[in-house]
Amino acid sequence: MQGMTTPASTARRFISAVAAGLIPFPIALSAAQATNTQLQSPHLPPLLPPLPVIELSARSQKLSTANEVPSTSLPFIITPERRALLNTIRFAEGTWKNGHDLGYRVMFGGGLMASLERHPNRVIYSSRYASAAAGAYQFMPFTWDMVRRSLGLRGFGPEAQDQGALFLVQRRKAMGLTDTGSMTPLLAAKLAPEWASFPTLNGRSYYGQPVKRFTQLNGFYKFNLAKLRKIRDQHRQDLTDAADGSAQRTVCKPPTILCSL
Repeated sequence: MQGMTTPASTARRFISAVAAGLIPFPIALSAAQATNTQLQSPHLPPLLPPLPVIELSARSQKLSTANEVPSTSLPFIITPERRALLNTIRFAEGTWKNGHDLGYRVMFGGGLMASLERHPNRVIYSSRYASAAAGAYQFMPFTWDMVRRSLGLRGFGPEAQDQGALFLVQRRKAMGLTDTGSMTPLLAAKLAPEWASFPTLNGRSYYGQPVKRFTQLNGFYKFNLAKLRKIRDQHRQDLTDAADGSAQRTVCKPPTILCSL
């Protein structure tokens, strides 16, 4: 007799597929909820606990506004060049997830943390490795603690993680190269001690772990940068159009009979 597929096992398969980046989260969520609805009776309690609601806000395309300046709470503005690098780090670290915010919840090994209130600080054993890395940029607990204290960050949400990653880029003296808008072997090598998936100048991982080829990183970076610059330019155009429209509109003051002249 073949084993029966239970709702719980079906849900686990959906969650695993999302974590692996095989299917988008909204599709998996709808399918899992549909399975749960079909198999339960209205007179019985739900067979599955409600799945966590994960906001897909396309943060991978979020940029600082034109008039935004560094502040104590947000010391790093996010330009297209910096966002392209952040996205490339996520791609290298296996947390890209098609650009969805789901990537900010990924722990080492592919599991998802339930809360973004704090770093989970949990060692995960996977294959030949064990690590407590977590988040979109796979922060180790001691690294995140240093970042959090240095920047005064609260929580472990996407905005905090973005700021923390840029702090590490600056700490590796790579912000100047980042702002040129070019992914170079030197830039990758400067970040290799921070992210094991980035190659050194000889193409290997700084820590002897699996590493992305520079050509892969460069291709992903260029595609993202072009897209992000278009978003920036469109935003600038929208602001210009809005300003022009406001300048062209005149307000008629009494006596109103003169408005028709």
